[in-house]
Amino acid sequence: MTECIKHRGPDADGFYHDDQIALGHRRLSIIDLSDAANQPLTDASGRYMIIFNGEVYNYLEIRKTLSNYPFTTNGDTEVLLAAFATWGPSSVSLFKGMFAFCIWDKQERAAYLYRDRMGVKPLYYYAGQDYFLFASEIRAILGSGLVKREIDRSALTGYFSFQSFGYPSSPVSGIQQLEAGSYIKICKGEIQKTIYWKLGENRPDVNFDDVDSVKKHVRSLIRNSVERRLVSDVPVGAFLSGGIDSSIVVGMMAESSSARPVTFNISFSEKEYDESAYAKLVAKRFNAIHTTIPLKPDTFLHELTNALDAMDTPSADGINTYVVSKAIREAGITVALSGVGGDELFAGYPFFKQYLSLHKQRALFDNSSLLRKMASALLPIGHSSKHHRMRALLNADKLSIDLLYPIFRRILSRELIGELTTLNTTDPTSLEEMLVNHRDQWKSLPLLSQVSAAEYIGYTQHTLLKDTDQMSMASSLEVREPFFDHDLVEYVLHIPDELKKPSYPKSFLVETVAPMLPDEIVHRKKQGFLFPWQVWMKNELHEFCDHQINGLCKRDFVKGDRLQAYWNRFLKGDRSVRWSELWLFVVLGYWMEKNDME
Repeated sequence: MTECIKHRGPDADGFYHDDQIALGHRRLSIIDLSDAANQPLTDASGRYMIIFNGEVYNYLEIRKTLSNYPFTTNGDTEVLLAAFATWGPSSVSLFKGMFAFCIWDKQERAAYLYRDRMGVKPLYYYAGQDYFLFASEIRAILGSGLVKREIDRSALTGYFSFQSFGYPSSPVSGIQQLEAGSYIKICKGEIQKTIYWKLGENRPDVNFDDVDSVKKHVRSLIRNSVERRLVSDVPVGAFLSGGIDSSIVVGMMAESSSARPVTFNISFSEKEYDESAYAKLVAKRFNAIHTTIPLKPDTFLHELTNALDAMDTPSADGINTYVVSKAIREAGITVALSGVGGDELFAGYPFFKQYLSLHKQRALFDNSSLLRKMASALLPIGHSSKHHRMRALLNADKLSIDLLYPIFRRILSRELIGELTTLNTTDPTSLEEMLVNHRDQWKSLPLLSQVSAAEYIGYTQHTLLKDTDQMSMASSLEVREPFFDHDLVEYVLHIPDELKKPSYPKSFLVETVAPMLPDEIVHRKKQGFLFPWQVWMKNELHEFCDHQINGLCKRDFVKGDRLQAYWNRFLKGDRSVRWSELWLFVVLGYWMEKNDME
């Protein structure tokens, strides 16, 4: 099992077993590089054993409160274990960081499995009749040989709808994800789950009328978050795209340390993709040691198979992260900070403003049901994603986030999934169920923050964070995301809409750190990795995609003739068929074939 995830920890391995449990660990050495800090690690009393993936950034603060504990290492793992031994399972409330860990209590004969609040680090498990398996990646559980390699058909509707597998399911039948912000205890054949943190539940006791004070506090929270994530015994670099979020992270790195920031940017000779000029501008402003790594768009084609092989769970995104992470790791960096998460927290996507606008036009929904249904009936009939989204919006009975978020995030419509597969499209997906379950919890949040909350348990947790983890760790690179600091998130979620509403992209965030960013960065046109996949799938990738489509057409959950016809329409240039819809089938087909899934 540990051999399957060697890429996550190439520096050391370790094992422990007794008559009831076996623990294995792969180590990526970042804090306390000595062999004494290898895992599994036992506490001073010999009662507790731990294996741990991630980082606890405030471990030095916690260590000071454990003055009577006889520490033998200088790392965060032993602090985490000592805190558990001292204060028990509730000690998790002290930890600020990203983590998934297991603690084995030899005396009670109980295992405790924890996952961090935001779901940055993954944790999967399989509860069989006679055994319980867990790991940081699905492939390790499959590597045990104890779990049948069978696709979870009940979870596929969610995958085709939202491009990833949401909690609690996974691609494999029987393998589940541990919910973010929770832990489970396994003892005497029973599994008990405890939720120790809920998104948006902790409202700060703050007067948000004092705008200057609010901005000052947000700035302090961002700086503290970045400063915590610089704790390392190996060099720490940063992704620098030249956009607002990554530029702020680098600026805060410069403020928080006397050392010059070390930054990396991927450059392209093609102007429509290249952002290196902006990155160089930011690097110069903060006196960074900057490296520009030149790549050609074709590199993404050449690395495609490697990137797909790195996928522990199928995802339509992630290839960009794989290529960039690999290039940075080859440049000698083990830890890198990323600006990912700024859009989700500070209303950086179009849907934030659209959701706010819809609520301002609430009268249309409350008083014009007949008019909306008539407009819906006039839309063209077909499988166009845009038309399905408009029809769903016009037929909506209310403007709650649990109803509207899935409409805006959906890739394949229910109708198209029903057309191309035999899957159940009538029951709600796991994401839709989660949104409904959180409805009462979030209804008191400002409207923009309701979108942020939906993003966190939707696209962010199950696509963005999952891809960041699996694609960076494939190259043994640890990525840290300051904008996912839970102290920062808890505070910003309660900021009123009138403060956070963007008059230009992420204006509140920009003004909070002003005058840190030059105008050229703030008001630049957003680019990003918008490569011509549609063209590649018809040319360079045609044979590859055709093989995966043909393979899926033979699966019992796919209507082979319909999928083949849809693929042919795309190849002939039908603009109503989007490449992203078919790419979901291609990625799934490759993943199932590689993992010998039934």
